[in-house]
Amino acid sequence: MWSNYFVQQDEEGRIGVAGAGQAGGLGGMKGGRGQRRIPKMSDSQEGKIKLAFFVAIIGVTLTVLGMGTEFWVELAQPKNFSGNQTCQMAHYGLWKGCIRTLWVADIDPERTSCGPAELPGESNCTYFKFFTSGENAVIFKKTTNKNLNLAAAILALLSLTMMAMGSICIGMSLSKGVPFFLKPASFCFILSGLLVLLSVLIFHQSVLALLSSDHSIPLHHELSWSVACVGSAGAILILGGVLFIILSLPFSPWQKCLPHKNSTT
Repeated sequence: MWSNYFVQQDEEGRIGVAGAGQAGGLGGMKGGRGQRRIPKMSDSQEGKIKLAFFVAIIGVTLTVLGMGTEFWVELAQPKNFSGNQTCQMAHYGLWKGCIRTLWVADIDPERTSCGPAELPGESNCTYFKFFTSGENAVIFKKTTNKNLNLAAAILALLSLTMMAMGSICIGMSLSKGVPFFLKPASFCFILSGLLVLLSVLIFHQSVLALLSSDHSIPLHHELSWSVACVGSAGAILILGGVLFIILSLPFSPWQKCLPHKNSTT
């Protein structure tokens, strides 16, 4: 009788352990199914993202360099307009304008207008009052259109904001090791490039409005190196955004260039 009792207890214990093992296995399977697998980027993809980010950083640097200068446009009087040994010209950007007095003897004899601005001479620079008192600036009896100048400056500042947001997205993507933030970054950089180009176009319209405000003094105008710098920056930013879009695709065309490992053992 005692032997039958111990055999029965042993069988019940085995059944309990087996049941607990099956329950634990099912729980583990359910827990494993409940967790969402986050795709991680490979080392090669991370390198390509850094390369595309380097391209975008070049655009950001050129944009900041161009926006901080006052060489967006040069307005030059005829070099013999005053009838003396000096002539005047002006150059300005989004925030500040300068009037320069140059020596006629230093100007190229084949050049009919005063300039360029790189020649030595006296300079008088002042910040525009568009953003403080709202006054228009007067340059050689010509009046600026503050609405166009304000629009160009605001678009430039918005582009800088989008560049900062795109850089934050790329930084988070590289730190977390996930490509999820590539699409928001591409949107930010493409939009910033478009805003930069639109800012240049509106600024050019403001220059034309300035020239048409008065015709008493003939002026020769030309867009300076800052506009070329900012325009190139806009194109580079758009290119960087397109590269991020390509890298965010599930099957990037760049992956075709990678060597495929043989899966057979």
